[in-house]
Amino acid sequence: MANAAAQPPTRRVPIGNTEERYGAVAVGLHWMMAALLVSLLALGLYMVRLPDAGFDTLKIWLILYHKSLGMLALALAALRLGWRVTNALPRLVENLPDWQKVVARFVHLTFYALMFALPISGWLMSSASGFPVSFLGLFDLPDLIRRDDYLFQVFVTVHKCLAYALVALLVVHAGAALRHHFFFEDDTLRRMLLGPSHPNSSAPKRPRHVPVVPSA
Repeated sequence: MANAAAQPPTRRVPIGNTEERYGAVAVGLHWMMAALLVSLLALGLYMVRLPDAGFDTLKIWLILYHKSLGMLALALAALRLGWRVTNALPRLVENLPDWQKVVARFVHLTFYALMFALPISGWLMSSASGFPVSFLGLFDLPDLIRRDDYLFQVFVTVHKCLAYALVALLVVHAGAALRHHFFFEDDTLRRMLLGPSHPNSSAPKRPRHVPVVPSA
């Protein structure tokens, strides 16, 4: 009984964002979008390796599936942006250098730009090719532009470049989050998890090092 009483109370994750951490809705949208984007990138990279000759049934099915998931990603991005502008943005960890604060905000905004630009460029690419885009098989979306073979090739290149940019940004983002979690031991990653934040970890710690014993 004494040990149970001595333990600090568990703080529940709030629904909305606070100055200290992201809320349950933002966390859920973040990880759903992360899983969806990684799946779309993996699917896209696999599709481009399949042969274009003839009408390959597997490739056609994967393209349709990819386009439907891309429209789902666009809808989730709009929902996430709507939640973002109506909720407070948690402050960055204390003692973070100014240049890292600028980079963190830049990466955050670039993610939003790519979350919209990638599915919209894919939608434009599909419209230019003359094939409609279905939203999860429920209904077809209207074409954004008329059929145009030249524009189709342009948007293929744009879509591909944006996809590789997203891959690079995901690597940088994940690497920075893991670095803060394991190297500086601050709350950067924990604030985007559903578990409670560490009570005294808002400020980054000094990197751990092995003490050097002076020679005699």
